[in-house]
Amino acid sequence: MPERREKLDELLKKARQLPKVPGVYLMKDAAGVVVYVGKASKLPDRVSSYFVPSADLGPKKQPMLDIVDDFDTIECEGEWEALLTENRLIKDIHPKFNARLIDDKTFPYLAITLKDDFPGVFITRNPQGEEFKGAKIFGPFTSVYALRESVQILQKVFKFRTCHLDIREDDDQRKHFRPCLLYPIKQCTAPCGAKIDQAEYRADIDRFVRFLGSKRSVMLRELKRDMERASEDQRYEQAATIRDQIKAIEKLDERGTTKQNWQPESESFYVDPEKGLESLRKTLGLEEPIRCIECIDIAHLQGGETVGSKVCFVDGRPLKNEYRRYKIQTVKGGNDDYASIREVVSRRYREAGQGHELYPDVIIIDGGLGQLHAAQEVFEELDVKPPMVISLAKKEELIYVQAKKEPIRLSRQNLGLKLCQAARDEAHRFAQHYHHILRRKKVLGEKG
Repeated sequence: MPERREKLDELLKKARQLPKVPGVYLMKDAAGVVVYVGKASKLPDRVSSYFVPSADLGPKKQPMLDIVDDFDTIECEGEWEALLTENRLIKDIHPKFNARLIDDKTFPYLAITLKDDFPGVFITRNPQGEEFKGAKIFGPFTSVYALRESVQILQKVFKFRTCHLDIREDDDQRKHFRPCLLYPIKQCTAPCGAKIDQAEYRADIDRFVRFLGSKRSVMLRELKRDMERASEDQRYEQAATIRDQIKAIEKLDERGTTKQNWQPESESFYVDPEKGLESLRKTLGLEEPIRCIECIDIAHLQGGETVGSKVCFVDGRPLKNEYRRYKIQTVKGGNDDYASIREVVSRRYREAGQGHELYPDVIIIDGGLGQLHAAQEVFEELDVKPPMVISLAKKEELIYVQAKKEPIRLSRQNLGLKLCQAARDEAHRFAQHYHHILRRKKVLGEKG
């Protein structure tokens, strides 16, 4: 098709003019919908490879070339940021041609349990777990293998523990405990066996925390000198080992931070979902246990676009495969939250209202009494009604319940309220995050 080849040649020319930096590219169809997200160590090399005449993307991705009309790019600091950005965007917008990463995979973190008498150092994909409450969290990191190697190397220097023992300073029985093999090979100071006092161990941990927050230049210089000496002495195997150690430690810089919100579903959460569900069940006066919760939020994005989002929690945990985003179609001009809620509720629960599928146990609408009434107007027109619909008002954090005039005011520490807040915050994040990333990289900044 000559016309299609002309379009691909036009995109090829555009791709070759991209800056030679790491980044993420977003393939779009004629309607502006993102159909594929990918990462690149050099943007022009990777993006242009899609549009050359000999491009062979394989049976699953080749049809994409028939519909790609344009692309956007996001420049990144390095390949590590491109990897985090790609992961976040794919999870948020579910592009048609992305088969991987649309799952619960998360990048790892390094947790240091500073609240413990003798803090431990752990690699985890679940930093919000109870065992890490009050811990110092670094990451996410883009390579779990490099992170593990770095921890092993640094344990030789700082001699921290990596075991999950409950070690307390006031436990007199520690002196009878036999330490593991890391103690005799001098990779742990064995607080489990009372081989070091709390103050001295804490000083080692404090130095380790400062090391992680610095550029690690002194250690890297020493390692490079050792590598050069080994090479000069023709100890090539040892030189290669030190080289790998240097690479592993340098990869400690290839990480994001929790403040950048790369993995909010892993980084910020209430502590106990089971207790949260039971607390919410009692608050709402439900007889049956709550298994499925959905939350709907309306967001007004840059350029005046309004979108609705729906997130799903099962047994108190996010089920991201069931997240959906709705571009509001019926509200033209202005920010009419009530009309937008009616549209999203109608589109999401049409099948359930006709008895063709089950409702979630609880539906949460982000907003106050007005937003709840807007949703109820839709449900009243359906044949089958949902079991429970509530709304959660911002600031006051009041819960409005169907068929009740007065809102429920709960303690900010109430686990049922925390569960509702987690669902509401996740719905808001899901609606906004894609655009936040683009705005941060100034992709949408000039396009309105």
